[in-house]
Amino acid sequence: MKNFFLNYLVIIFIISAVVLTAACSPRKVYPPSPPPRIEQPEREPARPEHPEEKLDKERKYTVLGQTYTPLSTSEGFQEDGIASWYGPKFHGKKTASGEVYNMYEMTAAHRILPMHTKVQVINLENDKSIKLRINDRGPFVDDRIIDLSLAAARELDMIGPGTAPVRVKAVGSAPREELPGTFYVQVGSFTSKENAEKKKVLLEEKGYSKTRLQKIDSRGQTVWRVQAGRFENVGQAERARDSLRENYPQAFIIAD
Repeated sequence: MKNFFLNYLVIIFIISAVVLTAACSPRKVYPPSPPPRIEQPEREPARPEHPEEKLDKERKYTVLGQTYTPLSTSEGFQEDGIASWYGPKFHGKKTASGEVYNMYEMTAAHRILPMHTKVQVINLENDKSIKLRINDRGPFVDDRIIDLSLAAARELDMIGPGTAPVRVKAVGSAPREELPGTFYVQVGSFTSKENAEKKKVLLEEKGYSKTRLQKIDSRGQTVWRVQAGRFENVGQAERARDSLRENYPQAFIIAD
């Protein structure tokens, strides 16, 4: 009986020692498993935009510290003021609408009329009158309201003086098929060139054989823009944009 009691005490002592040792030993803590990785859509860094870069809508723009807000409609527009004209220095350069300026065409620059508005311009000194299309922004001189092409100024007989008092009346908009230029529809931007090239191939397979990639360096990051095209007038570009928006809701038109 005595031996049994001693053996019992030994067993109790051993069990207590094991429990105390386990309690005093440092516990190994395992970090939680990392959450599954979620792929984020690639986004192009924010950047300033040309006021006419997106033809889908007019935008505010600032020149020489003055901010201008283009009108949403030209209906009922009329104003009197001074007209000027611009010619060889700008011939062959891009206008704000994206098309190339041709001083021999009947076009003009206006600060706020919607792009491609048709206007009647009357020279108040000689009553000569012409109709032309707005395709540029300007003039940015306080006392002038419209900048005419060389051809338009010649028709109004104001080449020599350089300026003339005029009345400008909006008379409608040019048909979209009449708006020449080179246009693309941008469907997305990618930081991965491989992903951009895959998207380009998909568009080419859908019939947009002249789709291109544009490499842009913005704030230290390289971005690849995928632009379906090429279209020779705004009407073609608009139809392509509307079709592409079924798969690319943010697609928009750009002028080359």
